[in-house]
Amino acid sequence: MGRSKEKIAKTHSLRLTEHAYQNISQITGYIAFVKHEPFNAIRVGEAIFKAIDQIAKNPMAFPECQELPTKNKIYRKAICLNWLIIFKVRSTEIIILGIIHQHRKPSRIRGVGKLK
Repeated sequence: MGRSKEKIAKTHSLRLTEHAYQNISQITGYIAFVKHEPFNAIRVGEAIFKAIDQIAKNPMAFPECQELPTKNKIYRKAICLNWLIIFKVRSTEIIILGIIHQHRKPSRIRGVGKLK
């Protein structure tokens, strides 16, 4: 008879920093109130949270963040529409550090790596 191949899923807990929550609020608020596009703000907010769900399922599927190089490659980024979701992968935890527009200076991205 055949062997049973069990896949043990490595589970990570997911945590959003206060800075990440503020980023999401600023992004959706800007789109809704400054650009006067509330439905687009809802769409963008939902897309960001959907991308965060994908990060939680398989964080190592996303590329290393080149702006935050480390030996063990713990900083990664996911692209969602025009925004980069910067996150840190630890042994049992994924920490969403911030959401930054793709066209921002790399120095802004480096600043996110200092958050805890």
